[in-house]
Amino acid sequence: MKPVKITFLGCGNMGRSLIGGLLGNNYPTEMLCGADAEPAQRQELASLFNISIVADNNEALRNAEVVVLAVKPQAIESLLSSVASTLQKQAPLIISIAAGVRLASISRIVGENLAVVRAMPNTPALVQAGAAALIANKKVSTQQRDRAESIMRAVGNAVWLDDETKIDAVTALSGSGPAYFFLIMEVMERAAVKLGLDDEQARLLTLETAFGAAKMAMKSPDSPTILRQQVTSPGGTTESALKILLDGDIEKLFSDALQAANNRSIELADEFEKN
Repeated sequence: MKPVKITFLGCGNMGRSLIGGLLGNNYPTEMLCGADAEPAQRQELASLFNISIVADNNEALRNAEVVVLAVKPQAIESLLSSVASTLQKQAPLIISIAAGVRLASISRIVGENLAVVRAMPNTPALVQAGAAALIANKKVSTQQRDRAESIMRAVGNAVWLDDETKIDAVTALSGSGPAYFFLIMEVMERAAVKLGLDDEQARLLTLETAFGAAKMAMKSPDSPTILRQQVTSPGGTTESALKILLDGDIEKLFSDALQAANNRSIELADEFEKN
């Protein structure tokens, strides 16, 4: 990606992870800028990265060609209202990672003529293992799409969606998904302790198993179904364990869970538009 000035409005965990990912991919420090109203956030960012960090959003936007909105959803309207005139003058690519804020809601505040990409990253971006989905409005050029994708790929993988309504499913799957796996790790650890392992042993073995299974799935051309079958010997221990999970209708449980997250994502976006 040809270096252009990228400004981050909001420098919390996700903003910092994206900045760190870009710098880790040798993006020039002088082409990155951050703005945050919280002195503690500015101080922490300054201690981590040698980039310009200021308190004033409009100052940070000067000459920016890409603007990443990395504030909480409840702060997005007031933020955009305060910088709308500057955005209109400069016409940068706007990338929003605010959950539950639709493209139309952003355009309503900043102007229908501006290029906007909505992204749904997830928390593993903090360790450069994120999964993100992106959707662009019709004002986004091919070059701007490439820039948006490059920014998100600095902290993991990214996919483009062809319909904004699918972002609610992404929110349910990968956005909320890390919590599902943390819960599985949590209950596996507790079960292992009940079987006699100590806390440290249960934690280490659980984490390495989760990591190993994910790595195998990433590197194998086979589906999770095939991989599961390959490690399930007829009449063996794995088959006994899986029978309990399948008899408990684990598929319906996860289907219902993702549906609930999907529905809540829609509700939050609807609530934002009503305010």
